[in-house]
Amino acid sequence: MSLENKVGAALFEVIDPELGINIMDLGLIYEIEVDGQDNVKIVMTLTTPGCPMHDSIKAGVKRRVSQIEGVGNIDIDLVWEPAWNPSKMSDRAKERLGFA
Repeated sequence: MSLENKVGAALFEVIDPELGINIMDLGLIYEIEVDGQDNVKIVMTLTTPGCPMHDSIKAGVKRRVSQIEGVGNIDIDLVWEPAWNPSKMSDRAKERLGFA
């Protein structure tokens, strides 16, 4: 399994504490890049710019990715464009939150 895939799989374990759903199913991860030195860049967003769980979720991402063997530096780029909306969620998340 590539390091990029390992990072993606690990992020399913990071739960949004307000919604109780992992950030991958919520569609908060826009991009995962791994360079030649195994440094990881994650482009992500949150459900709202004023999300009170901002620091908690970002710290959870960094903590979980740092547990993967071989990962170098971790850079998290928190973006607001494109804006998150419920259509970015997996069908499983939509069902749990009553959107399906």
